[in-house]
Amino acid sequence: MTSEEEHELRIELARLRQEHSDLDAAILALFETGRSDPLSLQRMKKKKLALKDRIVAIEDQIIPDIIA
Repeated sequence: MTSEEEHELRIELARLRQEHSDLDAAILALFETGRSDPLSLQRMKKKKLALKDRIVAIEDQIIPDIIA
């Protein structure tokens, strides 16, 4: 992997982490108000999980496992 590719992955990783954090805050805010739609919450949680999966995949690309 070139340093430019790694740099692009790190930028994407930062964006995904921010989106994940924002979604987490939105879910919490909806839950705390008590006016949350169960279907909306479910969709948001599913998107948050997909973001987490993508974050882990990018982290694995940047820092591959070292077999000892």
